[in-house]
Amino acid sequence: MHVRLTLLAAARSSSVLDVRFDDDRPLDAAGWQEVQRMIPALAHLAAAELRYCSPSARCRETGDVLGLTPLAQPALRDCDMGRWRGRTLQEVTALEPDAVDQWLSDPRAAPHGGESLLAFIQRVGAWLDTRPVQDGGWAVAVTEPSVVRAALCYVLRAPPHAYWHVEPQSLAALTVTGRPGEWSVHLV
Repeated sequence: MHVRLTLLAAARSSSVLDVRFDDDRPLDAAGWQEVQRMIPALAHLAAAELRYCSPSARCRETGDVLGLTPLAQPALRDCDMGRWRGRTLQEVTALEPDAVDQWLSDPRAAPHGGESLLAFIQRVGAWLDTRPVQDGGWAVAVTEPSVVRAALCYVLRAPPHAYWHVEPQSLAALTVTGRPGEWSVHLV
């Protein structure tokens, strides 16, 4: 079985300075404009046999604006950040600097009481490996940028710390081809 999966990072829901952990805010005005401007370049995604999204408001809205009518997938939700949910990195660092250092340096650590980075990457990888796409088929998912990062780490079998070196921009697409456990990155 050989399939193609395209992960599209959702449009923005806040300015870069206001990015919050596990944020469920809808698209902001700039995000709406960004998606509308990109409709011609991304219209081909509607041809995918299966169309999914992360359950967050901005992912659902990005998919809807693109005409995908995506099905929300709980496994594509952002990393569970426990008690840090809704806070910025700057806020958390001011309150819990040692916990932030531990989280950034140990992929098995979850000092926030949520999900470790390693568990997050494995969850996203398990979702990739269980897509019900027919041989030769194509699926698209509008996801959080963090999910794109985790998927890339999983597909490349990169060490978890590589996650911190991937920065998907709004509406960036990652396409992988292959089959469960044997993925390749397709660059366009």
